[in-house]
Amino acid sequence: MAEQIEAKHVKKGNYIMVEGNPSIANSNDISRPGKHGHAKCRITATGLIDNKKRVLIAPGELKIDTINIDKRSGQIVSIGDKIIQLMDIATYEMVDTIKAEDFKGDLSEGTNVEYWVMNDKKVIKANAKEK
Repeated sequence: MAEQIEAKHVKKGNYIMVEGNPSIANSNDISRPGKHGHAKCRITATGLIDNKKRVLIAPGELKIDTINIDKRSGQIVSIGDKIIQLMDIATYEMVDTIKAEDFKGDLSEGTNVEYWVMNDKKVIKANAKEK
């Protein structure tokens, strides 16, 4: 299970879930209203998979899920329309992944790449390295 932090404690660079998408926080603007009011947070984040900007407005006490990112290496076995199948170099298990929108590099079968496992999503993020 992912850890949760309060919205008022999110800092730039934290990996969080926004609208069900893994994202990196860009800013957190906190308004502090009067004597009996509660703080409101405006968190701006960028999606790690689709690179879209997302804004979350929430009370400061709202619990937000954080993301644990596991960076692994794999070798491309097959390339489909949307799914790329990898073999994990450490465990030799087959993994279905997608390519991140901001990925730069050529993908071909037999190429070694770095992929990220974020909660239940797997995505190729790092530039391809020739074998």
